[in-house]
Amino acid sequence: MSTLANQLVLAERQDVARGIRFLLGRPLITERGDPAAFELIRRRQDLLTKWFDYNCGWQLVVEPRLGYARLFKIRALPEASRPARRLRSGKAPFDRRRYTLLCVVAAELLPVPVTTVGLLADRVVQACATDEALPPFDTATRSERMAFVDVLKLLESFGALLTVDGVTENFVDSAKAKVLYRVDATVLMRLLAAPVGPSRLAVPAEDVPLRFEELLRGSVRESRYGGADASDAQRNLGLRHSVLRRLLDDPVLHHDELGADEIAYLGSPTGRLIVRRAAEQGGFVLEERADGLLLVDPDGIATDSRFPDDSATARVAALLLLEPLTAAPDGLTPEQLTVEANALLRRFPQWAKSYQSEDGAQRLAADAVRVLDDFGLVRRTGDRTVPRPAALRYRTTVTDGPATWDDSPAT
Repeated sequence: MSTLANQLVLAERQDVARGIRFLLGRPLITERGDPAAFELIRRRQDLLTKWFDYNCGWQLVVEPRLGYARLFKIRALPEASRPARRLRSGKAPFDRRRYTLLCVVAAELLPVPVTTVGLLADRVVQACATDEALPPFDTATRSERMAFVDVLKLLESFGALLTVDGVTENFVDSAKAKVLYRVDATVLMRLLAAPVGPSRLAVPAEDVPLRFEELLRGSVRESRYGGADASDAQRNLGLRHSVLRRLLDDPVLHHDELGADEIAYLGSPTGRLIVRRAAEQGGFVLEERADGLLLVDPDGIATDSRFPDDSATARVAALLLLEPLTAAPDGLTPEQLTVEANALLRRFPQWAKSYQSEDGAQRLAADAVRVLDDFGLVRRTGDRTVPRPAALRYRTTVTDGPATWDDSPAT
């Protein structure tokens, strides 16, 4: 093979690896939002489509003329560790009110190519007033306007709502703010990633709270894997996809989180080969431990959330609390964690200003544990927080200055 041919093959592999990690970190990429990433995905779309379909059973849709690429990531068991977040200061997770408004706003945007913030708010007011299952929406209340703006900013970040004139945040201060939008209905329609549309699970509104978990599972049920009478081919396909979905989508995959058939698949020559090949093709470093598996992205582009990370007080505290947690194999109680958090606050009085209050240590401990739980580093057992094996790969070094860390595997 000529030198030029070798270079072309290498360039293709590098492009595919970067495209895989771009899409894992941001399942919706628009040409307007990231021209370089979108062009790479457009150029390698056939290889990327085949890779995601074979390894994960995830559909990749690339629309060059419409300017977007959408990876439909599906999980067999829906979970809430990656909520939508408010893009204003703090990035707090969406609450029930914001999720409700998100659904209503998306529905009201579909039929209108152009709108203003005021007209859209009026449509949402009317929609909520005419549907008895929805709480009323009142633009005279500042908290309601803030929730509305959080929804609009999220849709802007997806590229489904484009600001033509004005500033969305101005609506928080005044319901009379003037903002003009253009709606990208094609992107809006691609936001929902569910094999079974909610409309096909239609149940009376009063039954939804009672059957919510059942309905969530129903929305992600995939017929390709069969049921109780699945063939061997369907079972093997399901095992491959379930293992690789979790490995690619979760911070860490512990063996004790898997079923016996998934463990057997990972232990088989075919399973090990497929996992290692997928990691290599995606440009990941695969860590294989006795307790589980972990994919490391050297370039840090395959995730939208990182740990360690000093961008938030709770994440710094989470890293610092790993030391007492890993020293206590049986875990720590909330009271013990509060004591540890209080010691941190006393030791660094100029740090974590928002937690320097009477109940600050308790709040800091709770927020830090939530971070550790989301990253698969601890589990809740009764009233105790217990470290998981992956927590041992982190070591902290505290000086008089900011905390630093060594995230190399523990030895």
